[in-house]
Amino acid sequence: MRLVNNGGTGGSVVDELRRAPRRLAEAFRRLFAPGMWPVGRIIGETLLSAVLGLLSLALEDTAGDAPRTIVVAVAVALLSPLRRVLPATVLLLTAVGGIVLPGLLPLVPAAAWSAGKRIAAHGRATAVFASAYVLSVAVSLAQDLPRVLLSSVVFGALLMLALVLLPGLISRYSSQRHTLLDTLRDYNAQLLREREMIAGQARLRERQRIAQDMHDSLGHQLALISVHTGALEVDSELTGRQREAVGVLREASVTAMRELREVVGLLRDGTQAPDPQQEPGPAAGVVDGIEALARSSRAAGTSVVLRRAGEPRPLTPAADHAAYRVAQEGLTNAHKHAPGAPIELALHYDADSLVVEVVNGPAPAGAGRAAVSGGQGLTGLGERTRLVGGMVHAGPTADGGFRLAGVLPYAPAGPDAPAPGPRPATFVDSADDLRRQIRTGSHGDSDPVIEGNGLPKELAKAVSRNKRRGGCALGCAVVALVVVAALVAGGIKLWDVVQRSMIEPDQYDAIKVGQSEKSVRDRLPDGKSFLTEGLGKGAPPKPAGAACLSLLSSEDTDDINEDFVFRFCFKDGRLVEKKRFLVKS
Repeated sequence: MRLVNNGGTGGSVVDELRRAPRRLAEAFRRLFAPGMWPVGRIIGETLLSAVLGLLSLALEDTAGDAPRTIVVAVAVALLSPLRRVLPATVLLLTAVGGIVLPGLLPLVPAAAWSAGKRIAAHGRATAVFASAYVLSVAVSLAQDLPRVLLSSVVFGALLMLALVLLPGLISRYSSQRHTLLDTLRDYNAQLLREREMIAGQARLRERQRIAQDMHDSLGHQLALISVHTGALEVDSELTGRQREAVGVLREASVTAMRELREVVGLLRDGTQAPDPQQEPGPAAGVVDGIEALARSSRAAGTSVVLRRAGEPRPLTPAADHAAYRVAQEGLTNAHKHAPGAPIELALHYDADSLVVEVVNGPAPAGAGRAAVSGGQGLTGLGERTRLVGGMVHAGPTADGGFRLAGVLPYAPAGPDAPAPGPRPATFVDSADDLRRQIRTGSHGDSDPVIEGNGLPKELAKAVSRNKRRGGCALGCAVVALVVVAALVAGGIKLWDVVQRSMIEPDQYDAIKVGQSEKSVRDRLPDGKSFLTEGLGKGAPPKPAGAACLSLLSSEDTDDINEDFVFRFCFKDGRLVEKKRFLVKS
């Protein structure tokens, strides 16, 4: 013999009885485990226990036994929180015991809900709910023995269906739906993480390919330029002016090769390793790098004036590099679009930022046509400065020249990470700040687990199908609930109709002719039902001047088309006749 239980495997009756104290002790340990009862749960369970206890009092009060009523109400209040750790046991006790003690019935839906949610194994859940339903119906039928009325069977089955199976099914569906959604979220997060890894690897491979192409093509050409200009610089046939121009070309090619190595390093692994043998450049400090640019421009025959104002302060490496690029872009544009025009290069260390300014005058007459520009330099420079919290302004001057200025914030004070307090000054509107627009996760993307953006198409379809199926299942559950509620209401109404039109043979035999009409009617239903209509057809004649009450008998007949009828006739306040006869139904 096996027993259905809440935990472990089934065993013999003796084994189950031996395990019962240990399991009960374990259940109580779980009941009072730390974190089991937060404040909200305590309040909710207290209110639920109070409501269930009051309902139990109302149902048990009809029995007229005060001690029993109090005991059942207290038992309901105590079993209510216990259903969290022993859902199957509480469900079986309340479902079966509620047939004998109606005060336990209010706890049955709550116990069924907890059992559907907390019993993990499908087989065990099916066994528990089937046992609770079958045992409760069986006990209900056993109470009606030796006579079993079909109306009682239907009513009891519908009542236990509504109290046991329906809450359990809805609870289990809800729990499984939440579990499925959690699984889908985890699956979504995993897919997005894998997609991030694949995209990052693809970007890294593409960057390495671009770096290799730049190194193989541009590096080779720049190396040839450097070698040939170096050889040409020592040619004895060159004049001093020509040798100086060739030296400027050689220095420019060396600088270009150094910057190419920096860019290739950044493309390959995203880092820029300093080389102590390199000449001063952007990695060696903005001032030294800009002074080198000014010297190169002067060597090319351009008038360049470098001005500095304020106390120098450190910048972040990215801001330092951006300042160098502002000066470089300004000088390059001046050489291309206004060759021979004087250039003024200024570094202003203000209170909260460094201002790098390049101003050139109008191109002198006869200087030749300006070079064609692609217009990408200033656009890229603007994005570079916005990324570090700065800004760039470019535009013509009043005398026909051109002005390019970059404003860059200083590095945070202190040797460590940014100190608490106001963040470094930025010079872009927050709505236009690219740092707010780009994603901040790995490889420039946001954390997919937190934001959950970019749902894969396959998963989106699966979630959509799950939502549709979940909606259909929920709709079916609601329809089933409505149908069951209608059946229960119809069963209750039918039960009321039957009670108003039918009596037992024992009740008929207990009533004697000559009793007062009032005493007899108090012991009988009023007969106001559609079932009593037409009972006068084929009935024996009534006594003269008598008012009669006809009721159906609960006993069965040999012919399904015939019914036994009990008729009571009253006259002058007394029962003058009672008869038992058959009528055609």
